[in-house]
Formats: sequence, structure tokens, C-alpha cells
Amino acid sequence: MLNQTDLRPPFTLETATEKVRAAENAWNSRDPNRVSMAYSEDSVWRNRSVFITGRDQIREFLSDKWKREVDYRLVKSLWAYTDTRIAVRFQYEWHDALGNWFRAYGNENWEFDEHGLMRRREASINDVAITENERKFFWDAPGPRPLDHVGIGDVK
Repeated sequence: MLNQTDLRPPFTLETATEKVRAAENAWNSRDPNRVSMAYSEDSVWRNRSVFITGRDQIREFLSDKWKREVDYRLVKSLWAYTDTRIAVRFQYEWHDALGNWFRAYGNENWEFDEHGLMRRREASINDVAITENERKFFWDAPGPRPLDHVGIGDVK
């Protein structure tokens, strides 16, 4: 399994697709330290209405996120790419402490440095309340989505 930083610009269709899957796998680990290492020390994020700078803030943000978003499972899909940028669409499911389920729909724009570290991440995300019966993402988590599990192209 490739590490996110093993994949460096300039991207091809193959390496951009691999980069997206590596990011999905890292986020599905729910390990803030592991995920943060894919970002440059001075990485700048916009996540919804939250603005974040640097790995320490990324780790703190992700720790808080995965405390609130229980049983988080994420699916990402490549939308477009250039030599140093990748656009992604994604969906993830989670529930809150009361057992209310949600599916989040979003788009991300990523920009990478020459070492394969993400230096900029812009994420726009919307949450939709769902019932537990409407869930679509099932696999043993935390951990990567199995290769034969439904992907984002298969989900409304």
C-alpha cells in the first residue's frame, strides 16, 4: 500500500487516482497523526467555515472531528488533476453521540509541493441527515475501504 507522500507531482491519471485512494485510506484510519503527515508543515486549509494552518492545528482539528463523528467512513473519487493539483469529490457517513446518522457530500481542491505534501486544501461540505437504514458504507473500520466495496460513483 502506497503512502500518500510516495506519490509526487507531476501527476498522471494513474498517480492522481492513487493519491486520492491513499488519502481516503489515511482518513479512514481516523489517526490524526498519520493523516497530518501528508500535509506540509505550513499547510493551509479551509474546511467548511474553519480556517487551519499547520500540522498541529490539523491534528487538533481531526482529533476533535473524529470524537464528534462516530463510526466515520469515507469514500473519495478523483474529479480532475493537473501537474500539482487534484480536485476530489467525496462522501462520508457518521453518527453523533445520540445515534443520529449523517452523510456528508463535498468537494476538495488540493495543491501539492514537490515532496508530495499537500500545502493547500479547500473543502466545501454539506451534511444530510439519514436513517441508519439509508447507510451505504459498510466495512470494518477504522481501516481502508475494501477494493470491492461500493465507491462514490455507485452512491447517490
